[in-house]
Amino acid sequence: MIFLADFSVIKPDFGLFFWSCIIFALFWFLMSKFAFRPIANALKQREEDIQGALDEAVKTREEMARMKSENEKLLAEAREERSRMLKEAKETKDSIIREAKESAKEEAGKILNNAKVEIDNQKRQAIAEVKNQAGLMAIDLAERLLKRELKDGASQRDLVSSLVDEISLS
Repeated sequence: MIFLADFSVIKPDFGLFFWSCIIFALFWFLMSKFAFRPIANALKQREEDIQGALDEAVKTREEMARMKSENEKLLAEAREERSRMLKEAKETKDSIIREAKESAKEEAGKILNNAKVEIDNQKRQAIAEVKNQAGLMAIDLAERLLKRELKDGASQRDLVSSLVDEISLS
Protein backbone atom coordinates (compact mmCIF):
# COMPACT_ATOMS: atom_id res chain seq x y z
CA MET A 1 0.00 0.00 0.00
CA ILE A 2 2.82 2.20 0.44
CA PHE A 3 3.40 2.05 -3.24
CA LEU A 4 -0.05 3.41 -3.96
CA ALA A 5 0.22 6.16 -1.44
CA ASP A 6 3.38 7.39 -3.08
CA PHE A 7 1.75 7.50 -6.53
CA SER A 8 0.79 10.98 -7.84
CA VAL A 9 -0.80 11.75 -11.17
CA ILE A 10 0.47 15.23 -11.25
CA LYS A 11 4.01 14.22 -10.71
CA PRO A 12 4.49 10.87 -12.42
CA ASP A 13 7.68 9.03 -12.15
CA PHE A 14 9.95 8.29 -15.17
CA GLY A 15 9.14 4.56 -15.48
CA LEU A 16 5.43 5.24 -15.67
CA PHE A 17 5.99 7.98 -18.19
CA PHE A 18 8.29 5.79 -20.32
CA TRP A 19 5.94 2.81 -20.41
CA SER A 20 2.94 5.04 -21.01
CA CYS A 21 4.70 6.56 -24.05
CA ILE A 22 5.69 3.12 -25.37
CA ILE A 23 2.17 1.76 -24.91
CA PHE A 24 0.73 4.89 -26.49
CA ALA A 25 3.10 4.66 -29.47
CA LEU A 26 2.32 0.96 -29.87
CA PHE A 27 -1.37 1.69 -29.57
CA TRP A 28 -1.07 4.54 -32.09
CA PHE A 29 0.86 2.31 -34.50
CA LEU A 30 -1.68 -0.50 -34.25
CA MET A 31 -4.62 1.87 -34.58
CA SER A 32 -3.08 3.55 -37.63
CA LYS A 33 -2.31 0.18 -39.17
CA PHE A 34 -5.63 -1.52 -38.48
CA ALA A 35 -8.18 1.21 -37.70
CA PHE A 36 -7.25 4.65 -39.04
CA ARG A 37 -6.36 3.54 -42.55
CA PRO A 38 -9.62 1.57 -43.11
CA ILE A 39 -11.62 4.39 -41.50
CA ALA A 40 -9.82 6.94 -43.71
CA ASN A 41 -10.37 4.74 -46.77
CA ALA A 42 -14.05 4.33 -45.85
CA LEU A 43 -14.42 8.09 -45.35
CA LYS A 44 -12.61 8.75 -48.63
CA GLN A 45 -14.84 6.19 -50.39
CA ARG A 46 -17.91 7.77 -48.81
CA GLU A 47 -16.75 11.23 -49.90
CA GLU A 48 -16.22 9.95 -53.46
CA ASP A 49 -19.67 8.30 -53.43
CA ILE A 50 -21.29 11.49 -52.17
CA GLN A 51 -19.42 13.55 -54.75
CA GLY A 52 -20.44 11.06 -57.48
CA ALA A 53 -24.03 11.26 -56.31
CA LEU A 54 -23.86 15.06 -56.33
CA ASP A 55 -22.33 15.04 -59.82
CA GLU A 56 -25.01 12.60 -60.97
CA ALA A 57 -27.69 14.82 -59.43
CA VAL A 58 -26.27 17.84 -61.28
CA LYS A 59 -26.22 15.85 -64.53
CA THR A 60 -29.76 14.66 -63.88
CA ARG A 61 -30.90 18.21 -63.12
CA GLU A 62 -29.28 19.46 -66.32
CA GLU A 63 -30.86 16.57 -68.25
CA MET A 64 -34.25 17.35 -66.72
CA ALA A 65 -33.87 21.03 -67.66
CA ARG A 66 -32.90 20.04 -71.20
CA MET A 67 -35.81 17.60 -71.43
CA LYS A 68 -38.16 20.26 -70.05
CA SER A 69 -37.03 22.73 -72.68
CA GLU A 70 -37.42 20.04 -75.37
CA ASN A 71 -40.89 19.21 -74.06
CA GLU A 72 -41.85 22.88 -74.12
CA LYS A 73 -40.48 23.14 -77.64
CA LEU A 74 -42.43 20.04 -78.71
CA LEU A 75 -45.55 21.39 -77.01
CA ALA A 76 -45.15 24.70 -78.85
CA GLU A 77 -44.69 22.82 -82.14
CA ALA A 78 -47.77 20.70 -81.39
CA ARG A 79 -49.81 23.82 -80.65
CA GLU A 80 -48.58 25.42 -83.85
CA GLU A 81 -49.40 22.25 -85.81
CA ARG A 82 -52.86 22.11 -84.21
CA SER A 83 -53.56 25.75 -85.09
CA ARG A 84 -52.32 25.17 -88.64
CA MET A 85 -54.54 22.09 -88.98
CA LEU A 86 -57.53 24.00 -87.60
CA LYS A 87 -56.84 26.83 -90.05
CA GLU A 88 -56.62 24.37 -92.95
CA ALA A 89 -59.81 22.66 -91.82
CA LYS A 90 -61.59 26.02 -91.63
CA GLU A 91 -60.34 26.98 -95.08
CA THR A 92 -61.45 23.60 -96.44
CA LYS A 93 -64.84 23.99 -94.77
CA ASP A 94 -65.23 27.50 -96.20
CA SER A 95 -64.25 26.35 -99.69
CA ILE A 96 -66.67 23.40 -99.52
CA ILE A 97 -69.46 25.70 -98.35
CA ARG A 98 -68.62 28.23 -101.07
CA GLU A 99 -68.55 25.48 -103.73
CA ALA A 100 -71.83 24.07 -102.41
CA LYS A 101 -73.44 27.53 -102.55
CA GLU A 102 -72.16 28.11 -106.08
CA SER A 103 -73.34 24.66 -107.13
CA ALA A 104 -76.73 25.30 -105.52
CA LYS A 105 -76.99 28.68 -107.30
CA GLU A 106 -76.09 27.07 -110.62
CA GLU A 107 -78.57 24.26 -110.03
CA ALA A 108 -81.25 26.73 -109.00
CA GLY A 109 -80.52 28.79 -112.12
CA LYS A 110 -80.79 25.67 -114.29
CA ILE A 111 -84.02 24.65 -112.60
CA LEU A 112 -85.39 28.18 -113.00
CA ASN A 113 -84.39 28.31 -116.68
CA ASN A 114 -85.88 24.86 -117.26
CA ALA A 115 -89.05 25.95 -115.48
CA LYS A 116 -89.25 29.11 -117.63
CA VAL A 117 -88.74 27.08 -120.80
CA GLU A 118 -91.35 24.57 -119.66
CA ILE A 119 -93.78 27.37 -118.80
CA ASP A 120 -93.21 28.99 -122.21
CA ASN A 121 -93.75 25.63 -123.95
CA GLN A 122 -96.92 24.95 -121.99
CA LYS A 123 -98.10 28.53 -122.64
CA ARG A 124 -97.58 28.09 -126.37
CA GLN A 125 -99.32 24.72 -126.30
CA ALA A 126 -102.23 26.25 -124.35
CA ILE A 127 -102.48 29.19 -126.79
CA ALA A 128 -102.34 26.81 -129.75
CA GLU A 129 -104.96 24.61 -128.16
CA VAL A 130 -107.17 27.65 -127.40
CA LYS A 131 -106.76 28.79 -131.01
CA ASN A 132 -107.62 25.31 -132.27
CA GLN A 133 -110.65 25.15 -129.99
CA ALA A 134 -111.71 28.66 -131.04
CA GLY A 135 -111.24 27.72 -134.69
CA LEU A 136 -113.23 24.52 -134.24
CA MET A 137 -115.94 26.42 -132.43
CA ALA A 138 -116.00 29.07 -135.15
CA ILE A 139 -116.23 26.38 -137.82
CA ASP A 140 -118.96 24.61 -135.89
CA LEU A 141 -120.87 27.87 -135.46
CA ALA A 142 -120.39 28.78 -139.09
CA GLU A 143 -121.52 25.34 -140.14
CA ARG A 144 -124.68 25.61 -138.08
CA LEU A 145 -125.40 29.11 -139.36
CA LEU A 146 -124.87 28.04 -142.92
CA LYS A 147 -127.10 25.04 -142.52
CA ARG A 148 -129.88 27.29 -141.32
CA GLU A 149 -129.35 29.94 -143.94
CA LEU A 150 -128.79 27.60 -146.82
CA LYS A 151 -131.58 25.15 -146.59
CA ASP A 152 -132.45 25.31 -150.25
CA GLY A 153 -130.16 24.73 -153.24
CA ALA A 154 -130.47 28.19 -154.83
CA SER A 155 -129.17 30.00 -151.79
CA GLN A 156 -126.23 27.56 -151.64
CA ARG A 157 -125.27 28.29 -155.25
CA ASP A 158 -125.40 32.06 -154.69
CA LEU A 159 -123.15 31.74 -151.61
CA VAL A 160 -120.62 29.56 -153.45
CA SER A 161 -120.41 31.93 -156.41
CA SER A 162 -119.93 34.96 -154.10
CA LEU A 163 -117.15 33.14 -152.23
CA VAL A 164 -115.46 32.19 -155.52
CA ASP A 165 -115.59 35.79 -156.66
CA GLU A 166 -114.03 36.97 -153.36
CA ILE A 167 -111.27 34.37 -153.58
CA SER A 168 -110.32 35.28 -157.11
CA LEU A 169 -110.21 38.96 -156.19
CA SER A 170 -107.90 38.49 -153.31
